[in-house]
Amino acid sequence: MLKKIFSVVKKIVFYSFLLYGYNLITKPLNVMIPINLISVGALTIFGVPALFSFILIFILIY
Repeated sequence: MLKKIFSVVKKIVFYSFLLYGYNLITKPLNVMIPINLISVGALTIFGVPALFSFILIFILIY
């Protein structure tokens, strides 16, 4: 049980830093994804494809 909790916390931290790094890289282009509970949760559950879908949604809406 403790391994599962540690694994989930590790994923949350990793994807938070991944999202922060993405926002640093794309800051000049103004294609930033907010770091909040929904975006980090979706990245934790679905992984990197969720990041691509957030980017696609942002480009289609704006």
